[in-house]
Amino acid sequence: MKIENTKAQMRKGILEYCILSILSKKDCYASDIINKLKEAKMIVVEGTLYPLLTRLKNAELLSYRWEESTQGPPRKYYKLSPKGDDFLQELDTSWKELVDAVELINKF
Repeated sequence: MKIENTKAQMRKGILEYCILSILSKKDCYASDIINKLKEAKMIVVEGTLYPLLTRLKNAELLSYRWEESTQGPPRKYYKLSPKGDDFLQELDTSWKELVDAVELINKF
């Protein structure tokens, strides 16, 4: 078993949480989200991000607006919806519980 496969699965499992967290700070263009995820070593390609953004939008956790660009076509900026904000708060709680559980298990 290769460690990279397991690490990739772990990252995939928390990707939605990370996207919502990024958008809780400010509205973002998709490439901004990708850059922030890459900076955090949560390597993501556009082909992975766009289906996630669509799924989050369809679940009414995100909304978007079009903004004119000085460099090319208009850009779609994503924003956390009120429902998304509530969902993120629940994920924050779940994440803390998960971290606490793993830390406890590591002490055994």
